[in-house]
Amino acid sequence: MKIVLAYSGGLDTSVIVKWLKETYDAEIITFAADVGQEEELKGLDKKAKKTGASKHYTLDLVEEFASDFIFPMIRANAIYEGQYYLGTSIARPLIAKAQVDIAHKEKADTVAHGATGKGNDQCRFELTYMALDPKLQIIAPWKMEEYRALFPGRAEMIAYCAEHKIPVEASLKKPYSMDRNLLHISYEAGILEDPWFDPTTEANKGMFKLSVSPEDAPDKPEYVEIDFEAGNAVAVNGKKLSPGKLLKALNKLGGKHGIGRVDLVENRFVGMKSRGVYETPGGTILMQAHRQVESLTLDREVLQLRDGLIPKYAQLVYNGFWFAPEREALQALVDESQRYVTGTVRLKLYKGNIITCGRKSKFSMYDDKIASMEGVKSWYNQSDATGFIRLNGLRLRARNLAQGGPKIGS
Repeated sequence: MKIVLAYSGGLDTSVIVKWLKETYDAEIITFAADVGQEEELKGLDKKAKKTGASKHYTLDLVEEFASDFIFPMIRANAIYEGQYYLGTSIARPLIAKAQVDIAHKEKADTVAHGATGKGNDQCRFELTYMALDPKLQIIAPWKMEEYRALFPGRAEMIAYCAEHKIPVEASLKKPYSMDRNLLHISYEAGILEDPWFDPTTEANKGMFKLSVSPEDAPDKPEYVEIDFEAGNAVAVNGKKLSPGKLLKALNKLGGKHGIGRVDLVENRFVGMKSRGVYETPGGTILMQAHRQVESLTLDREVLQLRDGLIPKYAQLVYNGFWFAPEREALQALVDESQRYVTGTVRLKLYKGNIITCGRKSKFSMYDDKIASMEGVKSWYNQSDATGFIRLNGLRLRARNLAQGGPKIGS
């Protein structure tokens, strides 16, 4: 038996490496994905092998993450339940895909992950495994009774690491969990499980890593221009950047001005509600900028059709169905809508706010001759509106005459 484990080197996966080797008498190959978390990835090879792995991979997936996962999602303007920018959700299918690739390369028959049986990540990992290679066996220790009996909590896991001389930076005093990548940082669990708890107070604001609080942001606003081509951002302030570098630049700008913080209670796929706090500075800027180019270049009916699909698209990403045929079909429609979403947006960043200050496009459908109130001559005839309104009002008049009209008041 050969197992490829999604490995971060943290407490959970450090324990799992050792436990898998002892329980299954298997060869363990560990894999860590660099998706822009900017955490210490050095030394994982040595640590994994010391713990029981025969081989370790650390792969730089930052640009692939930005171009093939984040940007398609931005083109769809996908936000889950109107607030969550899907930062953790969108990273998991990429990590699982790379894990499957390694399993194929190493001729492994099994993949494993350290996600719990209560969260969404188990779905995202396992649905990706099934979509890409249904023959792979899947081991998820946290869903196994024998594993939970050994490790009912963090105290037992820390003790296990001490007993087996496994180096981990873990403390029972850590008040929350954190997950970081190029698009965002998420915070949950611990003190955040109380939805009335305020992490933005002076005493707690040290939790945030990517952004200053709006109160501490500069008193002077900063302007930024973002160029788009076919729905994708390609330049910031006139400087062409790769997708990964562009997001890093916007993260820095947004974080400086306190942009992108969200505190929400969301509905997990498994059925429970969960409180999460997120920082998505660059993604928040990018989403608003993209919207502004679309406002000039998308036909009304196309825009409304695409917007009607946003909740479904976001739900598919959140639940782990990135590699499902329905997401691919939605993506085809989205990408067709983006052919002419090309232009430049000027934004003002100020104390947590993104203020649109201008937009332009060579494909703009905005015609000032038609829209102007100054009597400029154009091919639009205002008299045509009379018949247009009478036809649209026909059913309303018929209702009133036949049924007495709408009910007004209580």
